[in-house]
Parts: sequence; C-alpha cells; structure tokens
Amino acid sequence: MHQAAKEPAPPRDERRVLWYLRKIPLFEGVGGEHLRALAAVVEIKEFRRRQIVYLPGDPGEHVFFLQGGRVKCSKVSRDDKELTLDYHGPGAFFGELCVFTGAPREEMAEVMKHAIVALLPREPLRDLIFSDPVLAFRFSQVLAQRRRTAETRLEHFVFRDVHAKLAALLLELGREYGHETDDGIKVDLKITHQEMANLIGSTRETISLALASFRKRGLVNLLGRTVVLVDVEGLSALC
Repeated sequence: MHQAAKEPAPPRDERRVLWYLRKIPLFEGVGGEHLRALAAVVEIKEFRRRQIVYLPGDPGEHVFFLQGGRVKCSKVSRDDKELTLDYHGPGAFFGELCVFTGAPREEMAEVMKHAIVALLPREPLRDLIFSDPVLAFRFSQVLAQRRRTAETRLEHFVFRDVHAKLAALLLELGREYGHETDDGIKVDLKITHQEMANLIGSTRETISLALASFRKRGLVNLLGRTVVLVDVEGLSALC
C-alpha cells in the first residue's frame, strides 16, 4: 500500500533561536559565531502547566534553559512523598549535571507555569564551556550557589524547627522573587502551602499553622497564594 509522503518540517527560524540564546544570562558576552553554532542544534519547546519535562531514569542528553514560566525540580519517594529541590524562573537553567557525566536523570522536572524552554544538547554546551574560561567560571558560580543553598537547607532540616525553616525559606524567596512595596517585600511567586512544605520537609497542615502564627505576630501578610514579608528583621531573628 502506498504511503503518503510526510510533510516537510517547517523551516527553523534561526533569527528567533538566536534571539532566545542572547536572552540567556549564562551566554552573555559569548561571541556570535559560538551562538550561531548553538542555534544550529538547540530546540525551542513550549510546555503546558503540570507537563513533565523529564522523569528519573530519562536520558541525560540536554540542558534546559527557561525563557519564560516556572519549573519545579523534585524527588519523589516510592510512597509518593515529594521533596522539592528548587524552583526555576526565566533566565535560569536546569538539568545541568548531565554536562559532566551524561548519566540518567535522578530527579523530576515539572512545569508549574506555562513555559518556553530551550533544549541544548550536552556535548555542544560542554565543548563551549571547555573553550571559554569566562563561561566556565560563570557556569561554576551557578553550581556553587546551588550547592550552598542545598547545604543550608540540609542544615535547616537537621538542626532547626519548622518555624525557623519556614522563616528561612520565606527570606530566601523574598531575596530571589521579592520586590519592595509600601506594605513590605511582596514575593512574586505564587506558592501553595503544600509546595512550601515540600521545600522544607514538612506537612501542609504544619505550614498553614506556622503561617497563621507569623501573620498573627505581624511578620507576614497573606494575599491568597502571595506572601508579603512585613517584618524581615523579625523573620531573620527566627532563623
């Protein structure tokens, strides 16, 4: 039986791809020739909310650069308990450890807000990092900051109670996503009580009680899923 010929794939818009690459902070200052080489192999994809980018065991073949939206990286136990490792917003990258080993994924990446993602194969990125000391240092800085954050959270898990852990998390969110308002630092990241619990190894019920206590003490204000840090010094004193 005669099969219909497949329709040709739409032509790549190299100009659009280059525009995306130039908006990635990691590639600031990278020469046009190198960016064009990356543009030839990168893939731009859109992901819907709650869509899975990759799962544990998936091949570690790409590094993902987030152009818009929000992605959550987490680990899930066999009994469906979740530990959130990090949230990533526009300009960030994730899945970067494959650059070193190419080993299968150990975590899950899930889209929390409609996202545009650039998928860059690990080998071209690795080759560029090897050839550009400034880029290599910038890449290492991001990894060092993530390790520092992970170590701080581990310290909180072991040595601090839930109020201290939650206060530290709110301050961290304020530094990364907050902006000054007349009422305090508004965290521009809509986050549920369950998501906060997953970040600090607690339960939704415990987080709800702790937030209610913070609000009663004038430390925070809650506007739906938006948190306003009213008393930063008071939160810092709890850490």
